Amino acid sequence: MKIMNHMINLRIISVLKSKIMTIKNITIASRESPLAIWQAEHIKSKIIKLFPEIKINIKGFKTQGDVLLDQSLATIGGKGLFIKELEQALLDKKADLAVHSMKDLPMDISDEFQLIAITKREDPRDAFISNNFNSLDDMPKGSIVGTSSLRRQSQIKAKYPNLIIKPLRGNLQTRLNKLDKKQYDAIILAAAGLIRLGLKDKIKTHLEPKISIPAAGQGALGIEVLKGNEELNKILKTLNDDDASRCVLAERAVSRSLGGSCTIPLGAYASISNNNLIIKGFVASPDGAQIIHAETMGNKSDFYKIGENLSQLLIDKGAKEILSIL
Repeated sequence: MKIMNHMINLRIISVLKSKIMTIKNITIASRESPLAIWQAEHIKSKIIKLFPEIKINIKGFKTQGDVLLDQSLATIGGKGLFIKELEQALLDKKADLAVHSMKDLPMDISDEFQLIAITKREDPRDAFISNNFNSLDDMPKGSIVGTSSLRRQSQIKAKYPNLIIKPLRGNLQTRLNKLDKKQYDAIILAAAGLIRLGLKDKIKTHLEPKISIPAAGQGALGIEVLKGNEELNKILKTLNDDDASRCVLAERAVSRSLGGSCTIPLGAYASISNNNLIIKGFVASPDGAQIIHAETMGNKSDFYKIGENLSQLLIDKGAKEILSIL
């Protein structure tokens, strides 16, 4: 299947190059954090590899989410704070595309925009980082764990009620610095960001989904554009990874059905094996006192339906009742 998809992409590229391409320059809108710039550079390199004749520029923007670092995302507007300035750059024609971490992209985007591609996924798991301990199991009662996520907080609280969870904001290096300053005994970060910035050795252990189900889309990059530019769309669609896209869109279907945002502790994680898509998810109260899990599977071609089926399983188990009190 992967060979077939590769051949289809090669045919698309060949057709594009056989025509007179009007696109000579592409500008990528990106947040200014080191990780976001790495992600934009990664997409730039992918485009250049396939279309070396196109000049690619990266334009950095400071988003509200990057400025308001002293408050929890759950209280200041959620994940949309990381994309508003990038989408405005698209509307103002200051950029042609925006690169997002899929876990930071709200479940519903405005009608003017289109998610045109989801690239091959990095490790989607959460990572445990500590200077003194090797895992959550090693941490004594009262140890302080830093995380920016209600999703992580609720799952850790459910399994390790004796640990203290404290908010952790800032870019990746800022969070690591806070750990080194002994403000926390351990912190939980997305493994993908550490790997991408060459900091894999910081990871003491990965939190498997049975401990911490990832956020919908974690580890995947998405490319957002304004609707209507068909030539640009054809270029960018060559970067899409079909299986990663199926998994991420199934996960987002779960989150969308349940009103997923930074204010709701929920997660969804899908994987593909032998053309079957297996997806698991959870909904919880922030303190982990109430938590429900569900899992389902089906043929990967039915990825949206499988995600919606998981949402219904969670609802049948009481998800709406938990969410109604948040």
